[in-house]
Amino acid sequence: MAVARRRIDPADGQAALSQWAAGAVPPSDAVPAAPAAPAVPRSVIATAVRYSLEEVTARAPGNSVEVRVPPFGVTQCVEGPRHTRGTPPNVIECDAATWLAMVTGRLSWADAVSAGRVAASGLRADLSALLPL
Repeated sequence: MAVARRRIDPADGQAALSQWAAGAVPPSDAVPAAPAAPAVPRSVIATAVRYSLEEVTARAPGNSVEVRVPPFGVTQCVEGPRHTRGTPPNVIECDAATWLAMVTGRLSWADAVSAGRVAASGLRADLSALLPL
């Protein structure tokens, strides 16, 4: 299997994740699936999202699941059947605040999915074993 190509330097990615985590307001106990937007620049959010998508792909290489975090990035990961045309059968999509909350362990995969913060379709569309990073 080919090694994932990195566009974000790991040190820069870790720094962006740390900066996001320091600026993020912890989710309320009353609404655990609705993380507050962090008070960090959009460029830091973009770097943190792109780095974490690359990291998921590095840890679970493959092409059977497409993970979308609009408008910042998309990746394919997880071993299994490769899709080549049209919409893939296994798709995960969420906003950046939800994605980064799951990546950093502030929000569990199960809580995010049950609260409707993550749209996941397909038999392989489950990243609970990979998150948090």
